[in-house]
Amino acid sequence: QVQLVESGGGLVQPGGSLRLSCAASGFSFYSYVVGWFRQAPGKDREGVSCISGSDGSTFIANSVKGRFTISRDNANTVYLQMNGLREEDTAVYYCAADSRYGTAVKPMCVHDEDLEIWGQGTPVTVSS
Repeated sequence: QVQLVESGGGLVQPGGSLRLSCAASGFSFYSYVVGWFRQAPGKDREGVSCISGSDGSTFIANSVKGRFTISRDNANTVYLQMNGLREEDTAVYYCAADSRYGTAVKPMCVHDEDLEIWGQGTPVTVSS
């Protein structure tokens, strides 16, 4: 069964850190671009960061640049390290993967419609 499973969300105070994980089963990340997306209540979904499974190239949105880092390991897991969290980072964070983008990480993050595989999402709440 092809699926993505996110974990690591939770409640954190402003300025704190969280690390989200996205684990794939039933397929290999090598031929995919994998990305993190988020959707806050009442707002459109936003591409946060994407990484190529083949060459490791990355894209990071301006709204989180300098605070968030995307990475991958050899065990079919992609991570999103989130530092310096702000209340405006509160959202449900989703992981998605698509085999059609090659190494085009920015297009996938910017145009996130109809991606092939989505996870169920993990909520992140930044509040004091």
